[in-house]
Amino acid sequence: MNIGILGTGVVGRAIATRLVELGHSVALGTRDAANPIAQEWLATVGTFRGARVGTFAEAAGHAALVVNATAGAASIAALRLAGDRNLHGKVLVDIANPLDFSHGMPPSLSVVNTDSLAEQIQRSFPDAKVVKTLNTVNVNVMVHPERLPEDTTIFVAGDDAEAKATVADLLRAFGWRSIIDVGGIETARGLEMYLPLWVSLMSAQGTPAFNIKVVRS
Repeated sequence: MNIGILGTGVVGRAIATRLVELGHSVALGTRDAANPIAQEWLATVGTFRGARVGTFAEAAGHAALVVNATAGAASIAALRLAGDRNLHGKVLVDIANPLDFSHGMPPSLSVVNTDSLAEQIQRSFPDAKVVKTLNTVNVNVMVHPERLPEDTTIFVAGDDAEAKATVADLLRAFGWRSIIDVGGIETARGLEMYLPLWVSLMSAQGTPAFNIKVVRS
């Protein structure tokens, strides 16, 4: 599959690398295609399956599926740079969190309770099929859940059932076995509001290498 990753931070590069390893044609999108971090990523993965670096618009244009791996505060602006036309009708995987660091650590949420970043993205790009997932775990757990000693749970939220099924297939390729569809895009509120608890758990355990597991009777 042709996949565009928007964002060259640790998360974007890790997702892009894993997708290349799985045989997808990946375009890593950045505001500046000469970005040395992006070029370093390309040098690491090579041009296997047509891996490339481009602008946000070029990465989204290349893709059948787009991943938003930008910082939550900048996500909508980055997606506008990608362009409505390049997102039209496509699955848009949102893994960002609306973190607010204006008052220091730990961060609070800039969107909460009655809205979510995922919903804002869906409203801003109504012709895209937004699916929220992977925002509840650290980047290393995102791409290699098998490194935890037992299976844990990841969630998907979105309004389009077919888009969620496509994303679930990718998650299974990453190694996820317990995938729960929590409902429509409005349920992304709960996934994003989990972050304060995640930060507390990380602090209490001294590691980000953990996740939760939903156990049913």
